[in-house]
Amino acid sequence: MPVYENTKFILEKIGSTTLVCITKTIEPERINEAIRAGATIIGENRVQEYEDKREEILPCETHLTGHLQANKVKKAVQLFDVIQSIDSLKLIRYIDRRARDIGKVQRVYLQVNIGNEPQKYGFLPDEIKNAITEIRSLRNVRVEGLMCIPPFVPPEQTRSYFRKMKALFDEMKLENRDNIDIRTLSMGMSSDYTIAIEEGATMVRVGSAIFGKREY
Repeated sequence: MPVYENTKFILEKIGSTTLVCITKTIEPERINEAIRAGATIIGENRVQEYEDKREEILPCETHLTGHLQANKVKKAVQLFDVIQSIDSLKLIRYIDRRARDIGKVQRVYLQVNIGNEPQKYGFLPDEIKNAITEIRSLRNVRVEGLMCIPPFVPPEQTRSYFRKMKALFDEMKLENRDNIDIRTLSMGMSSDYTIAIEEGATMVRVGSAIFGKREY
């Protein structure tokens, strides 16, 4: 099925859950098809790739979902509505400074390494509460959600990780005050988004189920 129909199908299937169309390697014409079908948010993995094609993309909300390097922070703060991949206190402090420079309050999600995988970015689950305590003093970032990428396992085996994320999400919502306003749980991709929704995701990040298999 073409992009327009795929997007309509996913939106219908997920109901009130928010869809982020993951558009890495996808050309603007096909991204625009998804937007015309009702997608309101796109997610890019690389700052430079989005900058190169953004002029040709229809108006929509933009999320950075990939790892953010320090040398790209200034540009990311200028380009993206939300940065989902906050994986360290050092990074969020840098974002806070860059946002202050341009008079912006940057919306962010904290990335959780829910599988405790040494090769993956993100806060460990037991680090999140202390991180939030540290972030409270920052004035140019607002934490609006948690995000995770579970271990690479068969889809049904992601369920236990999503369940842990939902428990952490519910616990961290109790911390909401000042610049902490956690209300989004971003988890689930093309292979497992239906499972993520069953376990409490409020936002899913879907790429190949909309655009087809990527060619790198």
